[in-house]
Amino acid sequence: MSRKKKVRAEPKKIQTNDSFQNPLTRSGLFMPNPLETTQYPLTRFTRDWQTINSLYRSHWVVRRIIDVIPEDMIKNGYKILSQIEPKQIKRITKLDRTTQTSRKILEGCKLGRLYGGAGALIMIEGHEDILDMPLEYDQIMPGSYKGLLVLDRWSGITPNEELVTDVSDSEFGMPEYYTISSDNLERGIRVHHSRILRFMGRDLPYLEKLAETYWGASEIEHVFDELRKRDNVSWNIAMLTFMANLRVFKMEGMEQVLATGSEKVLQDLYNTVQSMNVMMNNNSMQIIGANDGYESHQYTFGGIGEVYDRFMMDLAGAAETPVTKLFGRSPAGMNATGESDMQNYYDTIEEKQESLLRPVYDKILPIMMMSELGAIPDDFDYEFNPVRRPSDDEMADLASKNIDSITKAFQAGIISQKIALKELRQQAELTGMFSNITDEDIEKADDEIVQLNEENPAMPMNSPEKADEEFP
Repeated sequence: MSRKKKVRAEPKKIQTNDSFQNPLTRSGLFMPNPLETTQYPLTRFTRDWQTINSLYRSHWVVRRIIDVIPEDMIKNGYKILSQIEPKQIKRITKLDRTTQTSRKILEGCKLGRLYGGAGALIMIEGHEDILDMPLEYDQIMPGSYKGLLVLDRWSGITPNEELVTDVSDSEFGMPEYYTISSDNLERGIRVHHSRILRFMGRDLPYLEKLAETYWGASEIEHVFDELRKRDNVSWNIAMLTFMANLRVFKMEGMEQVLATGSEKVLQDLYNTVQSMNVMMNNNSMQIIGANDGYESHQYTFGGIGEVYDRFMMDLAGAAETPVTKLFGRSPAGMNATGESDMQNYYDTIEEKQESLLRPVYDKILPIMMMSELGAIPDDFDYEFNPVRRPSDDEMADLASKNIDSITKAFQAGIISQKIALKELRQQAELTGMFSNITDEDIEKADDEIVQLNEENPAMPMNSPEKADEEFP
C-alpha cells in the first residue's frame, strides 16, 4: 500500500492596506478628497533651459538665488598656508589676478547652479596637442598657465561615456573624457578629465545622475514652485491696488438701455460715462442726473502683507538664503536682529566652500604653483578666509582680548619679546592693529624668555635690585 504524499496548501493571499481610512469623513488612503489627488510628477525642469534662461535674464529674484551664494563663497578669497616666502605667495596671488582665475571660478559656479552643470578647461600653453592625455605636473613649464575657459553643459562641454576606474582618483566614477565644442572649432576636442574643473548643481541620486549625463540639477528646479506662488501673490497684490477705490454710478434706466441691444444706444451710454469721467475735476466734483446715484467704496489691505511675507519666507528657505539677504529687507519684529539667520547662512556658505570649491582649488592651485614657482611646496595647504567680517566693535573687543592674552604670556615668562611682537603683528589680519610692526623691529627685540616681577612688570624676577632686597 503506497502512502500518498501530502501537499501543503499555499496560504491564501490577502491584500492589506496598512494605512488610515475614514469613509464617513472621506479622509485617509484612496478617499475622495483634495489631499489624495495630490501628485508629484517627475518633471526634470533642469532640461527646460529656455525657461531657465528667460528667468535668469528677467527675474531679479532668480538672479539673486543663482548669484548671491557663489559671490559670498568667492569674495573673501583664500589664504595659502606654507612656509614659502611671502613674496612667492604674492606671485601666486598676482597670477590669480592677471589670469582672472577666481573670477572664472565664480562664473563656473554660477553656471553650474543655473544649468545644473558646467566645466572649465585649464589652458596651459604648449599642451594644445595633448589635451586627451592626463595632466602631469612635470610637464607644466614656467609661465605656461594661461587661465580658464568656462563652458556650460548646454553649449560647450559634454561628458563622454568612459568613466574613471582608478579608485585613488578623486573623480572616481565620473566621466574620464569630455568633448569641448565651439563655433570656432570644426569638430569637438577630446579632453582628459584631469584638465577639466567641474562645477555641479544640486547633487542627484545615481539613476537621475545618469539621466542628466553625470551633471546635477539646476537650483531653480527645487524653488520653481515656491517662485510661482510668490509671483502670483505679488501680481495679485499689485492688481488689488487698482481696486483700492471703487466708484459706483447708479444710472436710472440702464437695464433697458442694455436690453435693447442697439449699437447706437450702447455707444451713447459709453459716451455719457466717458464724458462724466472727463468732467470730473481735481476737486472730485461729479455731475450726475437728478435721479442717478454715485457711491465710492474703499478696499482695505489688512493682512495681505503678512500673507506675502510667508511666501517670501518659503522661497528664501528653498533658496537657503535669509530673507534679509535674498530680498534686501531689514529684520522684522520686536528685538529682531537677523543674527541667527545670518549665522546659519554663513554656516551654509562654509559647507559649500568645502564641498564645491575645495575640489576646484585642490586641482588648480598646484598647477598655478608649478607655472609660477616651478615646484609645489611640501607643506602646501590653504584655507578659505572667513565669510563673515566682524564689526568695528567686535574687532576692538577681539584686539583687546588678544593683546591681554599675549601680554600675560610674556609677563609669565612663557614667550619672549620677539615672539610677542610676532603674535601682535599676526593679529593685524583680524583686528587691523599692529600692522606697522616691521621685520626690523622683530629682529631687534629680545629673544630671551624672562619672567617679569608681578609688582613691577618693568623689572625681571632675577634682577640685582630684587636680589638685594631679598638678601640684605
